[in-house]
Amino acid sequence: MVRSVLEEMRIRSLGVIDDAVVELSPGFTAVTGETGAGKTMVVTSLGLLLGGRADPALVRIGAKSAVVEGRVALPSGAPAVVRAEEAGAELDEGALLISRTVSAEGRSRAHLGGRSVPVGMLMELADELVAVHGQTDQQGLLKAARQRQALDRYAGGAVSGPHAKYLAAYRRLKAVSTELDELTTRARERAQEADLLRFGLNEIAGVEPREGEDVELAAEAERLGHAEALASAASVAHAALAGNPEDPESVDATTLVAGAGRALDAVRSHDPALAALADRMGEISILLGDVAGELAGYADNLEADPLRLTVVEERRAALAGLTRKYGEYGEDIRTVLAWAEESAGRLTELDGDDDRIGELTAERDALRAELSGLAQALTDARTEAAARFADAVTAELAHLAMPHARVTFDIRQSDDPDGVEVGGRPVAYTSSGADEVELLLAPHPGAQPRPIAKGASGGELSRVMLAVEVVFAGTDPVPTYLFDEVDAGVGGKAAVEIGRRLAKLAKTAQVVVVTHLPQVAAFADRQLLVEKTDDGTVTRSGVTVLEGEDRVRELSRMLAGQEDSETARAHAEELLATARSEV
Repeated sequence: MVRSVLEEMRIRSLGVIDDAVVELSPGFTAVTGETGAGKTMVVTSLGLLLGGRADPALVRIGAKSAVVEGRVALPSGAPAVVRAEEAGAELDEGALLISRTVSAEGRSRAHLGGRSVPVGMLMELADELVAVHGQTDQQGLLKAARQRQALDRYAGGAVSGPHAKYLAAYRRLKAVSTELDELTTRARERAQEADLLRFGLNEIAGVEPREGEDVELAAEAERLGHAEALASAASVAHAALAGNPEDPESVDATTLVAGAGRALDAVRSHDPALAALADRMGEISILLGDVAGELAGYADNLEADPLRLTVVEERRAALAGLTRKYGEYGEDIRTVLAWAEESAGRLTELDGDDDRIGELTAERDALRAELSGLAQALTDARTEAAARFADAVTAELAHLAMPHARVTFDIRQSDDPDGVEVGGRPVAYTSSGADEVELLLAPHPGAQPRPIAKGASGGELSRVMLAVEVVFAGTDPVPTYLFDEVDAGVGGKAAVEIGRRLAKLAKTAQVVVVTHLPQVAAFADRQLLVEKTDDGTVTRSGVTVLEGEDRVRELSRMLAGQEDSETARAHAEELLATARSEV
């Protein structure tokens, strides 16, 4: 199976390292060297590539910035490839180039596949690429959440299946509870709003306005208020057009126009232009007759009606009152009708909230019952997986200089009267379930199991992590593991077993180990030596791949402190032979 491999890293101006290239094996790489030579800078460099905190104190004195570059070979379609390409990164012949720069002033920059990216992007890729276990990185294992995640990861589908259903129900319950709380806490406000809307709608319904009515009434009021003046004007105008019956000698417009028309008709045959004027004069005569007739009818029908005027004014006042309260300034009754339509819809919505509260309450109770069952299923699955996981890790610890150590899991729940029911009692719950998971270690028979933070030293914690990763290797391996000081506090046969376990882990993943033990280094597929120059720096030539005689000399130095000791050389050759026969 093709897997991700960290092929090499280039480190410049970081700590004691001036400029060095670290070439890694796809299997097991051991990094060795004298104390203070800069071996730990390998761990630091990888941490920077994975988005770790940038400490300007790491920048070499006299340099403007420290730079770490890494090349990671990735299989096509790997999650890290997909995420990187989404960020605009480009692969170089199937490899992803990662770069991190830290300035002496504290500024930090990251590049991924030639594209500048936020440092957080490197952190996103970290979980897909490398698991780092150093004396400080192990602190993550001390967190309860990380221990639960480790157990869930080991359990696989037995936990992930129920958890997916649990998470869906949990999210729906949160949404329902939020909506229900909002509706119930705002009940008084909603009731007040509904009362105001109902009052307004009843008031409008009592008046029964219709669109355009206010405009019509305004015109009628104007006419009724000036009835006498209008009638007088109509009579005068009618007399001017049609004559006054009481004054036979009066001259009116209709008679004059008719006379003018007759005069033109008498001579129209002599001039077409005058004939056209005669026709127009005839049209005027007809129009005057029509207007005179309408004026006569208008005057006859127009009567002053004080009672009707009072009714109209009262109706206008009622409409104006509605407009002031429910319309918009300067607008007509249409805005009142629009408000009524909108408010009727809102009132229906508010009146339906009580029904909605009932529906949500029923759904919430059903979801809580469902969540209780799913939480219990998660607890059962974790409990079963925890026993297998603990037994497997304990078996590995027996080979890692901790033969009497025993690892167990404490899976418990906290009482919460507002929680979900698990095991017959209400308990607190989160998106991960109702379980609090804690990894316990009893380092020797008779010892009480204690949280690993209290029951394990730094070196023991490294070995616990190694045991955990070896157990994981067969189920859900991380592409690359880096261990720093995993062999702290051990030696002899136990060191050989650590080397053997690291080699076993390297069969399914890439393993990089910073070590001072020859028994561990002997099992490596590739051994890198970090050496300082005379001026105290590590240069490009200061990180070398050891092969043949050079590797024997380094193992001899690690064994006896003397590269040329015949006894040490013989022991080194024996170590290499033993390791090669087992790998």
